[in-house]
Amino acid sequence: MRIGTANMYDNALDNLTARQNDLAASQEQLTSGKRVLRSSDDPVAASVAERATTRIERIKMEQRTLSAQRDTISQIESTLGSANVSLQRFRELTVQAGSAAMSANDRTSLVQEMRGLRDEILKVANSTNIAGLPLFSGLGSNGSPFVDNATSVDFQGIRGQASASDVSLPISMDGHVIFENIAKDNGYFNITGQSAAAGQIWTDQGQVTNPTTFTAGNDYTVQFTTVGPTTTYTVSRVAPAAVLAAAQPYTAGQTIAINDPLDPTHTLSFATNGSPQTGDTLTIGTSALARPPAQATMNVFEMMDSMISTISNAPSTQPGLTQAIQNALVQIDASINRMSSARTQAGALLNRADSISNSQETRTLQLENDRVRSEDLDMVSAISDFQNKQTGYEAALKSYAQVQRLSLFNYFN
Repeated sequence: MRIGTANMYDNALDNLTARQNDLAASQEQLTSGKRVLRSSDDPVAASVAERATTRIERIKMEQRTLSAQRDTISQIESTLGSANVSLQRFRELTVQAGSAAMSANDRTSLVQEMRGLRDEILKVANSTNIAGLPLFSGLGSNGSPFVDNATSVDFQGIRGQASASDVSLPISMDGHVIFENIAKDNGYFNITGQSAAAGQIWTDQGQVTNPTTFTAGNDYTVQFTTVGPTTTYTVSRVAPAAVLAAAQPYTAGQTIAINDPLDPTHTLSFATNGSPQTGDTLTIGTSALARPPAQATMNVFEMMDSMISTISNAPSTQPGLTQAIQNALVQIDASINRMSSARTQAGALLNRADSISNSQETRTLQLENDRVRSEDLDMVSAISDFQNKQTGYEAALKSYAQVQRLSLFNYFN
């Protein structure tokens, strides 16, 4: 009988201890808000929650990196906008330089402003982000990508453009594409002007038929003659010398075509404008040029330096000034288009950043849901369960206490 009583008490104590431990575990879950506190609680759920937490932290790190990259691309877009404004102003001054009404002082002031604009654009080309890395170094360079030497500005970056990945953006753009490789001419021939009198004549860059088979080799001149109200022009080949079209009537805005019997499959043509006088001459040079894609090119700084030098060294009556201005305007417009295209590319990268950010936010939400389902506690259910366990534990304590108070001697008289 004593052995049975001892076993009963041991079992009762074991049950009380188990209930107490179970109640303590429920209380720990409630205070932490988590169902899985240790891997031993639920190994599978703990593993899922750990993977989700690790991935969420990695996404947060990627988002911080993306934010810095977005700031850099935004700076690039803004910087190119500033350069575009400066180049537009340079274009306006180039047009003004062709005015015969400009005085020497006006021209000096104009040239000074043009030099300032040139230096501003060079500063833009060598801009850096908040970390001190150049914005236009291409595939990488810690130094200034554009070096201003005594006679030229040279690109010292690494040509090429890094692409965006699924989670990141490039932090620089290819300055060689933006500021270099501006065509000096149409790639087949160039046109220079020689004004012998008070007349002015200028052209566009021109074009050639059947360009893929065109081979440079012959140079030509177009000489104008004005008698009274009538202006005519004569087209000649330089070597071997020959007149190709004599005393053709000229009208401002017309297109002049050069047809050479030595090269019957190609026609060189260009639109003209202005009021030429006797002795004014256009020279069409092809012998020094190579066909595209190996056409003569320059960078935006060479183009600006050339225009500044042309304006600085001669008055508005300089022979060929009008044609030089016309050529420069075409080159300036090409530069503006380059920068506008780069700004568009930067805008596309910013849109890409938004897309990446939205995707990461969606993925983070999915991972957080996975983590919550795996380890977080259903508070309503857990509170109800805790109350049930608490009630059961209290009942067990009371019953144990009542049994302990029982004694056979209580029934003896």
